[in-house]
Amino acid sequence: MHIVDGVLSAPVLIAGAAVSAAGCATGLKQMTEEKLPQTAVLAAMFFIASLIHVPVGPSSVHMVFTGLLGLVLGWLAFPAILTGLILQALFFGFGGLFVLGVNVMNIALPAVITGHLLRPLLKNCSRKKASVVGFAAGVLSLGLTTLMVATSLALSGDEFITGAKAVFLAHIPIMVIEGVLSAFATSMLYQVRPSVLGLKAV
Repeated sequence: MHIVDGVLSAPVLIAGAAVSAAGCATGLKQMTEEKLPQTAVLAAMFFIASLIHVPVGPSSVHMVFTGLLGLVLGWLAFPAILTGLILQALFFGFGGLFVLGVNVMNIALPAVITGHLLRPLLKNCSRKKASVVGFAAGVLSLGLTTLMVATSLALSGDEFITGAKAVFLAHIPIMVIEGVLSAFATSMLYQVRPSVLGLKAV
């Protein structure tokens, strides 16, 4: 997920920065005192999960749990992920600062899209259906992120097309694992803290 500095073309970097700036601005407008703790917790979860990564060409393979972030946070996923990526770049050298906008866009935008598409399915659903929605969120969000990472690389030069394909293929098993873990997390939230998912207590 983390693309390193010095790889992407200027137009891709500019587009990523613009989208991420707009996404963070939208998310921060929706920030409330009530949402701050859960945003911080999920940002920490993203930070820890994505620290465990395996380099693949100009990017890396790891879990992100952005399906869950999308279901719970919506647009707040942008500032949450931005915070995590800044800390990782500064303290661990993952990704980079010049490519930060693209990395945020590639990870946060799929989370927002997934949340908007799947969160309505949680209304009036059973715990089993909530698990299915959680699984779909994990797979869809990571799948979209992988596609966007591959596209960012491919748009920056033909020499990155092979690497882009490798990044996508390497993430297929991770999508399934993330889907299963997101299903368990969504099921648990449905049972113990449904309000986090925008639901009434069961």
